[in-house]
Amino acid sequence: MSSESSNTATTVTLDTYEQKVSYGFGLQFGQQLVNNNFEGLDINAVFTAMHHMVTKNGSVLSESALNTAYEHVQEKSKAKTKADEEKAITDGLAHLDSNSKKDSVITTASGLQYEVLTQGDGEIPTATSRVRTHYHGSFIGGTVFDSSIDRGEPAEFNVSEVITGWTEALQLMPTGSKWRISVPAALGYGSKGSPPVIPANSTLLFDIELITLIKKDA
Repeated sequence: MSSESSNTATTVTLDTYEQKVSYGFGLQFGQQLVNNNFEGLDINAVFTAMHHMVTKNGSVLSESALNTAYEHVQEKSKAKTKADEEKAITDGLAHLDSNSKKDSVITTASGLQYEVLTQGDGEIPTATSRVRTHYHGSFIGGTVFDSSIDRGEPAEFNVSEVITGWTEALQLMPTGSKWRISVPAALGYGSKGSPPVIPANSTLLFDIELITLIKKDA
């Protein structure tokens, strides 16, 4: 087995150009599967169908049987998506309600919640400011979806160009502050989410450190 295939699950030789191109086709097909993934996807059935097609043995399923299966999986997927979205709303409201009862948490008129971890004494950004921040973003279950801290590189952006919850929070934070905010879905990515990272109706949690106000007037 060549060194280029040492990380594959199955032993395969990738020494010739033809083998490498064949492997490339597999990567392309695999990416399509990732993009169209569904619960119950059977990779062995995929391999079997590919073998049938390449060897010109034909499909063992009729077009009618395939269409029926497609429709069933699509309906099942839609039902799961709807259930997940409804659960996200319920879980988000429960988190916000519980969080709001903490003495250290302040809830604004919009529903944004923030807790001051470190209070700075610098200038407060405006909507036209550009800022440098460190942040750590997670879902209410604790899974991290984005973090400049983990990347080890602060993020720079205009205050008006981020999600509504961030825009509001930043205009309340003195430079040098570190806050923990809970962003309701309506102040985040809403009912559409931001696929594939942020599911619809997600309440999001951020630890934000406002490092520098780079420019007050854009």
